[in-house]
Amino acid sequence: MVLTGCGLCFHVPRLSNTIRWKALTRPTSTLARSKFTSFFFHNEQWVKNTKLRETIPLRPITHAIPIIPSNASHPSLAASRPADALTPRHLLKLYAQLSKPRFSILIVLTAMCGVALSPVPTTIPTLLSTAIGTALCSASAHTLNQLQEIPFDAQMARTRMRPLVRRAISSLHATGFALATGIAGPAILWTMVNPTTAVLGATNIALYAGLYTWLKRRSVLNTWVGSVVGAIPPLMGWTAGGGRLFPSSTYPVEFFLPPFLTSTPPDLSLIDNPLAPFAFVMLLFSWQFPHFNSLSYVVRSSYAQAGYQMLSVLSPARNALVAWRHAVLLVPICSVLVPLSGLTTWTFALTALIPNAVCVRAAWRFWRGGGEKQARAVFQHSLWYLPVIMGLMMVHKQGVDWLQWMGLKDDELDKTAVVQ
Repeated sequence: MVLTGCGLCFHVPRLSNTIRWKALTRPTSTLARSKFTSFFFHNEQWVKNTKLRETIPLRPITHAIPIIPSNASHPSLAASRPADALTPRHLLKLYAQLSKPRFSILIVLTAMCGVALSPVPTTIPTLLSTAIGTALCSASAHTLNQLQEIPFDAQMARTRMRPLVRRAISSLHATGFALATGIAGPAILWTMVNPTTAVLGATNIALYAGLYTWLKRRSVLNTWVGSVVGAIPPLMGWTAGGGRLFPSSTYPVEFFLPPFLTSTPPDLSLIDNPLAPFAFVMLLFSWQFPHFNSLSYVVRSSYAQAGYQMLSVLSPARNALVAWRHAVLLVPICSVLVPLSGLTTWTFALTALIPNAVCVRAAWRFWRGGGEKQARAVFQHSLWYLPVIMGLMMVHKQGVDWLQWMGLKDDELDKTAVVQ
Protein backbone atom coordinates (compact mmCIF):
# COMPACT_ATOMS: atom_id res chain seq x y z
CA MET A 1 0.00 0.00 0.00
CA VAL A 2 1.36 3.43 -0.97
CA LEU A 3 0.70 6.46 1.19
CA THR A 4 1.08 10.13 0.27
CA GLY A 5 0.84 13.41 2.13
CA CYS A 6 2.87 16.22 3.63
CA GLY A 7 5.57 15.69 0.99
CA LEU A 8 6.65 12.35 2.52
CA CYS A 9 6.31 8.95 0.94
CA PHE A 10 6.51 5.51 2.54
CA HIS A 11 5.60 1.99 1.52
CA VAL A 12 3.25 0.56 4.17
CA PRO A 13 2.63 -3.14 3.51
CA ARG A 14 -0.85 -4.56 4.05
CA LEU A 15 -0.99 -6.45 7.36
CA SER A 16 -2.23 -10.00 7.48
CA ASN A 17 -5.00 -11.00 9.87
CA THR A 18 -2.49 -12.73 12.16
CA ILE A 19 -0.29 -9.66 12.41
CA ARG A 20 -3.32 -7.45 13.00
CA TRP A 21 -4.49 -9.70 15.83
CA LYS A 22 -1.04 -9.57 17.45
CA ALA A 23 -1.07 -5.79 17.21
CA LEU A 24 -4.44 -5.63 18.96
CA THR A 25 -3.24 -7.88 21.77
CA ARG A 26 -0.13 -5.78 22.48
CA PRO A 27 0.14 -3.82 25.73
CA THR A 28 -1.49 -0.42 25.92
CA SER A 29 1.82 1.46 25.79
CA THR A 30 2.72 -0.22 22.49
CA LEU A 31 -0.67 0.64 21.00
CA ALA A 32 -0.26 4.22 22.17
CA ARG A 33 3.10 4.41 20.40
CA SER A 34 1.68 2.90 17.23
CA LYS A 35 -1.17 5.41 17.22
CA PHE A 36 1.26 8.24 17.74
CA THR A 37 3.62 7.15 14.97
CA SER A 38 0.73 6.56 12.58
CA PHE A 39 0.35 10.31 12.28
CA PHE A 40 3.72 10.37 10.49
CA PHE A 41 2.71 7.76 7.91
CA HIS A 42 1.58 8.58 4.43
CA ASN A 43 -1.96 10.00 4.44
CA GLU A 44 -3.08 7.50 1.80
CA GLN A 45 -3.48 4.85 4.48
CA TRP A 46 -6.93 6.35 5.16
CA VAL A 47 -7.95 6.24 1.48
CA LYS A 48 -10.42 3.38 0.96
CA ASN A 49 -10.52 3.47 -2.87
CA THR A 50 -7.88 1.03 -4.15
CA LYS A 51 -7.92 2.56 -7.64
CA LEU A 52 -7.10 5.95 -6.14
CA ARG A 53 -4.23 4.41 -4.23
CA GLU A 54 -2.77 3.03 -7.42
CA THR A 55 -2.80 6.46 -9.07
CA ILE A 56 -0.78 8.11 -6.28
CA PRO A 57 2.88 8.05 -7.28
CA LEU A 58 5.64 6.97 -4.96
CA ARG A 59 8.29 9.51 -4.15
CA PRO A 60 11.39 7.69 -2.99
CA ILE A 61 13.88 9.34 -0.66
CA THR A 62 16.67 10.75 -2.82
CA HIS A 63 19.00 12.05 -0.14
CA ALA A 64 20.85 10.30 2.63
CA ILE A 65 20.31 11.15 6.27
CA PRO A 66 23.56 12.51 7.66
CA ILE A 67 25.15 10.60 10.50
CA ILE A 68 26.84 12.82 13.07
CA PRO A 69 29.85 11.29 14.81
CA SER A 70 29.61 11.09 18.56
CA ASN A 71 32.73 13.26 19.00
CA ALA A 72 31.52 16.00 16.62
CA SER A 73 29.92 19.23 17.74
CA HIS A 74 26.38 19.91 16.64
CA PRO A 75 24.70 23.34 16.27
CA SER A 76 21.69 22.20 18.29
CA LEU A 77 23.96 21.56 21.28
CA ALA A 78 25.45 25.05 21.22
CA ALA A 79 22.85 26.45 23.60
CA SER A 80 23.15 23.60 26.09
CA ARG A 81 25.43 23.80 29.08
CA PRO A 82 26.35 21.45 31.89
CA ALA A 83 24.42 21.60 35.14
CA ASP A 84 25.75 23.99 37.75
CA ALA A 85 27.78 22.49 40.55
CA LEU A 86 26.12 22.44 43.95
CA THR A 87 28.30 25.11 45.49
CA PRO A 88 27.09 26.66 48.75
CA ARG A 89 25.93 29.77 46.92
CA HIS A 90 24.07 27.80 44.25
CA LEU A 91 22.59 25.50 46.88
CA LEU A 92 21.19 28.45 48.82
CA LYS A 93 19.64 29.72 45.59
CA LEU A 94 17.95 26.36 45.03
CA TYR A 95 16.70 26.30 48.62
CA ALA A 96 15.22 29.76 48.09
CA GLN A 97 13.45 28.58 44.92
CA LEU A 98 12.05 25.56 46.73
CA SER A 99 10.75 27.91 49.44
CA LYS A 100 8.93 30.17 46.92
CA PRO A 101 10.52 33.35 48.31
CA ARG A 102 7.79 35.81 47.32
CA PHE A 103 5.11 33.73 49.04
CA SER A 104 7.31 33.14 52.07
CA ILE A 105 8.09 36.85 52.43
CA LEU A 106 4.38 37.67 52.29
CA ILE A 107 3.64 35.03 54.93
CA VAL A 108 6.36 36.38 57.25
CA LEU A 109 5.10 39.96 56.78
CA THR A 110 1.53 39.01 57.71
CA ALA A 111 2.86 37.22 60.80
CA MET A 112 4.87 40.30 61.76
CA CYS A 113 1.77 42.43 61.29
CA GLY A 114 0.03 40.18 63.80
CA VAL A 115 2.86 40.83 66.26
CA ALA A 116 2.70 44.59 65.63
CA LEU A 117 -1.06 44.80 66.14
CA SER A 118 -1.08 42.64 69.24
CA PRO A 119 -1.65 44.70 72.40
CA VAL A 120 0.63 42.41 74.37
CA PRO A 121 4.21 43.76 74.51
CA THR A 122 6.93 41.59 72.99
CA THR A 123 10.72 41.48 72.82
CA ILE A 124 13.19 41.60 69.94
CA PRO A 125 14.25 37.92 70.41
CA THR A 126 10.60 36.86 70.31
CA LEU A 127 10.02 38.95 67.19
CA LEU A 128 13.04 37.52 65.36
CA SER A 129 12.25 33.96 66.47
CA THR A 130 8.69 34.31 65.16
CA ALA A 131 9.95 35.56 61.79
CA ILE A 132 12.58 32.80 61.44
CA GLY A 133 10.26 30.03 62.61
CA THR A 134 7.46 31.17 60.29
CA ALA A 135 9.87 31.36 57.33
CA LEU A 136 11.13 27.82 58.00
CA CYS A 137 7.59 26.46 58.24
CA SER A 138 6.73 28.14 54.94
CA ALA A 139 9.85 26.73 53.27
CA SER A 140 8.98 23.20 54.41
CA ALA A 141 5.37 23.44 53.24
CA HIS A 142 6.28 24.76 49.78
CA THR A 143 9.03 22.18 49.28
CA LEU A 144 6.75 19.28 50.23
CA ASN A 145 4.15 20.68 47.84
CA GLN A 146 6.62 20.74 44.94
CA LEU A 147 7.84 17.22 45.71
CA GLN A 148 4.32 15.90 45.16
CA GLU A 149 3.66 17.90 42.00
CA ILE A 150 6.78 17.26 39.91
CA PRO A 151 4.95 15.51 37.01
CA PHE A 152 2.22 18.16 37.00
CA ASP A 153 4.59 21.12 37.25
CA ALA A 154 6.43 19.73 34.23
CA GLN A 155 3.25 20.14 32.15
CA MET A 156 2.76 23.85 32.91
CA ALA A 157 4.84 26.60 31.34
CA ARG A 158 4.76 28.69 34.53
CA THR A 159 6.21 25.90 36.70
CA ARG A 160 8.32 23.74 34.39
CA MET A 161 11.53 25.55 35.37
CA ARG A 162 11.23 24.77 39.07
CA PRO A 163 14.35 23.10 40.53
CA LEU A 164 12.82 19.63 40.94
CA VAL A 165 11.32 19.64 37.44
CA ARG A 166 14.56 20.54 35.70
CA ARG A 167 16.48 18.19 38.06
CA ALA A 168 18.72 20.90 39.44
CA ILE A 169 18.34 19.15 42.80
CA SER A 170 17.36 15.59 43.58
CA SER A 171 14.09 14.63 45.22
CA LEU A 172 15.98 13.00 48.09
CA HIS A 173 17.93 16.20 48.72
CA ALA A 174 14.75 18.30 48.59
CA THR A 175 13.04 15.89 50.99
CA GLY A 176 15.89 16.31 53.45
CA PHE A 177 15.58 20.09 53.18
CA ALA A 178 11.80 19.90 53.75
CA LEU A 179 12.20 17.68 56.81
CA ALA A 180 14.98 19.84 58.27
CA THR A 181 13.00 23.07 57.91
CA GLY A 182 9.76 21.35 58.94
CA ILE A 183 11.34 20.26 62.21
CA ALA A 184 13.45 23.36 62.86
CA GLY A 185 10.61 25.84 62.30
CA PRO A 186 8.16 24.48 64.90
CA ALA A 187 11.07 23.70 67.25
CA ILE A 188 12.23 27.33 67.21
CA LEU A 189 8.69 28.55 67.73
CA TRP A 190 8.16 26.08 70.60
CA THR A 191 11.36 26.90 72.48
CA MET A 192 11.80 30.62 71.69
CA VAL A 193 8.16 31.77 71.41
CA ASN A 194 5.44 29.51 72.83
CA PRO A 195 3.78 26.13 72.11
CA THR A 196 0.61 27.69 70.67
CA THR A 197 2.53 29.45 67.89
CA ALA A 198 4.49 26.26 67.19
CA VAL A 199 1.30 24.20 66.85
CA LEU A 200 -0.12 26.79 64.44
CA GLY A 201 3.06 26.61 62.34
CA ALA A 202 3.01 22.79 62.20
CA THR A 203 -0.71 22.86 61.36
CA ASN A 204 -0.05 25.16 58.44
CA ILE A 205 2.57 22.77 57.05
CA ALA A 206 0.13 19.86 57.27
CA LEU A 207 -2.73 21.81 55.69
CA TYR A 208 -0.72 23.15 52.76
CA ALA A 209 1.46 20.14 51.98
CA GLY A 210 -1.28 17.65 52.87
CA LEU A 211 -4.93 18.56 52.43
CA TYR A 212 -4.50 21.50 50.05
CA THR A 213 -2.10 19.68 47.71
CA TRP A 214 -4.29 16.56 47.74
CA LEU A 215 -7.44 18.53 46.92
CA LYS A 216 -5.94 20.45 44.00
CA ARG A 217 -6.60 17.54 41.63
CA ARG A 218 -9.86 16.43 43.23
CA SER A 219 -12.07 19.34 44.25
CA VAL A 220 -12.47 23.10 43.88
CA LEU A 221 -12.53 23.22 47.68
CA ASN A 222 -8.73 23.42 47.51
CA THR A 223 -9.05 27.21 47.15
CA TRP A 224 -11.01 27.46 50.40
CA VAL A 225 -8.44 25.30 52.23
CA GLY A 226 -5.66 27.44 50.76
CA SER A 227 -7.39 30.53 52.10
CA VAL A 228 -7.36 29.04 55.60
CA VAL A 229 -3.63 28.39 55.19
CA GLY A 230 -3.07 32.04 54.29
CA ALA A 231 -5.07 33.21 57.32
CA ILE A 232 -3.03 31.30 59.92
CA PRO A 233 0.27 33.33 59.88
CA PRO A 234 -1.36 36.47 61.42
CA LEU A 235 -2.63 34.22 64.21
CA MET A 236 0.95 33.06 64.77
CA GLY A 237 2.01 36.67 65.16
CA TRP A 238 -0.91 37.40 67.48
CA THR A 239 -0.11 34.47 69.78
CA ALA A 240 3.65 35.10 69.69
CA GLY A 241 3.30 37.81 72.33
CA GLY A 242 0.75 35.85 74.34
CA GLY A 243 -2.46 37.04 72.71
CA ARG A 244 -5.53 34.88 73.28
CA LEU A 245 -7.43 33.12 70.50
CA PHE A 246 -10.55 31.94 72.33
CA PRO A 247 -12.86 33.65 74.83
CA SER A 248 -13.25 32.46 78.39
CA SER A 249 -15.21 33.41 81.49
CA THR A 250 -12.32 35.60 82.61
CA TYR A 251 -11.73 37.17 79.19
CA PRO A 252 -15.04 37.36 77.29
CA VAL A 253 -15.55 38.90 73.87
CA GLU A 254 -15.57 42.70 74.04
CA PHE A 255 -17.09 45.13 71.51
CA PHE A 256 -15.50 48.53 70.99
CA LEU A 257 -18.37 50.73 69.85
CA PRO A 258 -17.83 53.92 67.81
CA PRO A 259 -17.54 57.17 69.83
CA PHE A 260 -20.95 58.50 68.76
CA LEU A 261 -22.66 55.43 70.28
CA THR A 262 -20.94 55.52 73.67
CA SER A 263 -19.81 58.21 76.07
CA THR A 264 -17.12 56.19 77.83
CA PRO A 265 -13.62 55.94 76.32
CA PRO A 266 -12.38 52.46 75.35
CA ASP A 267 -10.85 50.39 78.13
CA LEU A 268 -7.36 49.64 76.81
CA SER A 269 -6.95 46.78 79.27
CA LEU A 270 -9.55 44.85 77.25
CA ILE A 271 -7.80 45.19 73.89
CA ASP A 272 -6.51 41.60 74.10
CA ASN A 273 -9.86 40.56 72.73
CA PRO A 274 -10.52 37.13 71.13
CA LEU A 275 -12.62 38.94 68.51
CA ALA A 276 -9.46 40.62 67.19
CA PRO A 277 -7.73 37.48 65.84
CA PHE A 278 -11.05 36.41 64.31
CA ALA A 279 -11.18 39.73 62.44
CA PHE A 280 -7.60 39.15 61.30
CA VAL A 281 -8.48 35.67 60.02
CA MET A 282 -11.51 36.96 58.11
CA LEU A 283 -9.45 39.71 56.49
CA LEU A 284 -6.77 37.35 55.19
CA PHE A 285 -9.29 34.62 54.31
CA SER A 286 -11.45 36.85 52.10
CA TRP A 287 -8.46 38.58 50.50
CA GLN A 288 -7.28 35.23 49.10
CA PHE A 289 -10.24 34.93 46.71
CA PRO A 290 -9.86 38.12 44.66
CA HIS A 291 -6.11 37.51 44.67
CA PHE A 292 -6.06 33.84 43.67
CA ASN A 293 -9.23 33.60 41.57
CA SER A 294 -8.03 36.35 39.28
CA LEU A 295 -4.58 34.77 38.96
CA SER A 296 -6.00 31.30 38.33
CA TYR A 297 -8.19 32.72 35.57
CA VAL A 298 -5.15 34.14 33.78
CA VAL A 299 -3.30 30.78 33.95
CA ARG A 300 -6.39 28.57 33.65
CA SER A 301 -5.06 26.87 30.51
CA SER A 302 -2.02 25.64 32.45
CA TYR A 303 -4.19 24.36 35.29
CA ALA A 304 -6.43 22.57 32.80
CA GLN A 305 -3.42 21.02 31.09
CA ALA A 306 -2.10 19.66 34.38
CA GLY A 307 -5.54 18.41 35.47
CA TYR A 308 -6.07 20.70 38.47
CA GLN A 309 -9.64 21.12 39.71
CA MET A 310 -9.80 24.91 39.74
CA LEU A 311 -12.98 26.95 39.67
CA SER A 312 -11.48 29.10 36.92
CA VAL A 313 -11.29 26.00 34.71
CA LEU A 314 -14.60 24.33 35.58
CA SER A 315 -16.75 27.47 35.88
CA PRO A 316 -15.07 30.79 34.97
CA ALA A 317 -18.27 32.78 35.62
CA ARG A 318 -18.62 31.39 39.15
CA ASN A 319 -14.90 31.93 39.71
CA ALA A 320 -15.32 35.65 39.00
CA LEU A 321 -18.51 35.80 41.10
CA VAL A 322 -16.72 34.32 44.15
CA ALA A 323 -13.91 36.86 43.73
CA TRP A 324 -16.42 39.73 43.64
CA ARG A 325 -18.38 38.43 46.67
CA HIS A 326 -15.29 38.34 48.85
CA ALA A 327 -14.14 41.73 47.59
CA VAL A 328 -17.49 43.09 48.77
CA LEU A 329 -17.19 41.17 52.06
CA LEU A 330 -13.89 42.92 52.75
CA VAL A 331 -15.77 46.22 53.16
CA PRO A 332 -17.69 45.29 56.34
CA ILE A 333 -14.70 43.32 57.60
CA CYS A 334 -12.51 46.44 57.46
CA SER A 335 -15.10 49.08 58.31
CA VAL A 336 -17.07 47.20 60.99
CA LEU A 337 -15.46 44.02 62.31
CA VAL A 338 -11.86 45.25 62.64
CA PRO A 339 -12.60 48.45 64.65
CA LEU A 340 -15.37 46.69 66.58
CA SER A 341 -12.81 44.12 67.76
CA GLY A 342 -10.48 46.81 69.10
CA LEU A 343 -7.68 46.17 66.62
CA THR A 344 -7.95 49.73 65.33
CA THR A 345 -9.79 52.94 66.03
CA TRP A 346 -12.94 53.78 64.13
CA THR A 347 -10.99 56.17 61.93
CA PHE A 348 -9.69 53.07 60.12
CA ALA A 349 -13.29 52.31 59.11
CA LEU A 350 -13.27 55.50 57.02
CA THR A 351 -9.76 55.37 55.56
CA ALA A 352 -10.16 51.72 54.53
CA LEU A 353 -13.15 52.60 52.34
CA ILE A 354 -10.92 54.05 49.61
CA PRO A 355 -8.79 50.94 48.84
CA ASN A 356 -11.84 48.73 49.29
CA ALA A 357 -13.84 50.78 46.79
CA VAL A 358 -11.06 50.46 44.19
CA CYS A 359 -10.87 46.67 44.59
CA VAL A 360 -14.65 46.17 44.61
CA ARG A 361 -14.93 48.15 41.37
CA ALA A 362 -12.21 46.03 39.72
CA ALA A 363 -13.81 42.79 40.94
CA TRP A 364 -17.20 43.95 39.64
CA ARG A 365 -15.74 44.55 36.19
CA PHE A 366 -14.11 41.12 36.29
CA TRP A 367 -17.44 39.48 37.10
CA ARG A 368 -19.42 41.40 34.49
CA GLY A 369 -16.80 41.31 31.77
CA GLY A 370 -15.09 38.03 32.54
CA GLY A 371 -12.05 38.89 30.45
CA GLU A 372 -8.37 38.33 31.03
CA LYS A 373 -7.72 42.08 31.12
CA GLN A 374 -10.19 42.49 33.99
CA ALA A 375 -8.68 39.50 35.81
CA ARG A 376 -5.20 41.01 35.60
CA ALA A 377 -6.53 44.27 37.00
CA VAL A 378 -8.03 42.49 40.03
CA PHE A 379 -4.79 40.61 40.62
CA GLN A 380 -2.66 43.78 40.41
CA HIS A 381 -4.96 45.57 42.86
CA SER A 382 -4.75 42.64 45.28
CA LEU A 383 -0.95 42.97 45.37
CA TRP A 384 -0.98 46.49 46.84
CA TYR A 385 -4.26 46.10 48.74
CA LEU A 386 -2.99 43.88 51.56
CA PRO A 387 0.12 45.93 52.52
CA VAL A 388 -1.91 49.16 52.32
CA ILE A 389 -4.67 47.79 54.57
CA MET A 390 -2.19 46.40 57.08
CA GLY A 391 -0.27 49.67 57.06
CA LEU A 392 -3.47 51.58 57.78
CA MET A 393 -4.29 49.15 60.58
CA MET A 394 -0.94 49.85 62.24
CA VAL A 395 -1.39 53.62 61.79
CA HIS A 396 -4.82 53.44 63.44
CA LYS A 397 -3.87 50.87 66.07
CA GLN A 398 -6.02 51.17 69.19
CA GLY A 399 -4.23 52.87 72.09
CA VAL A 400 -1.32 54.31 70.07
CA ASP A 401 -0.68 58.06 70.25
CA TRP A 402 1.70 58.75 67.35
CA LEU A 403 2.42 62.33 68.46
CA GLN A 404 3.58 61.04 71.80
CA TRP A 405 5.45 58.17 70.16
CA MET A 406 7.38 60.63 67.96
CA GLY A 407 8.11 62.88 70.92
CA LEU A 408 5.89 65.72 69.74
CA LYS A 409 3.54 65.38 72.71
CA ASP A 410 4.40 65.17 76.41
CA ASP A 411 3.34 62.14 78.37
CA GLU A 412 0.59 63.00 80.84
CA LEU A 413 2.04 60.59 83.37
CA ASP A 414 5.40 62.36 83.22
CA LYS A 415 3.69 65.69 83.86
CA THR A 416 1.93 64.25 86.88
CA ALA A 417 5.18 62.86 88.25
CA VAL A 418 6.88 66.23 87.85
CA VAL A 419 4.07 68.05 89.68
CA GLN A 420 4.19 65.63 92.59
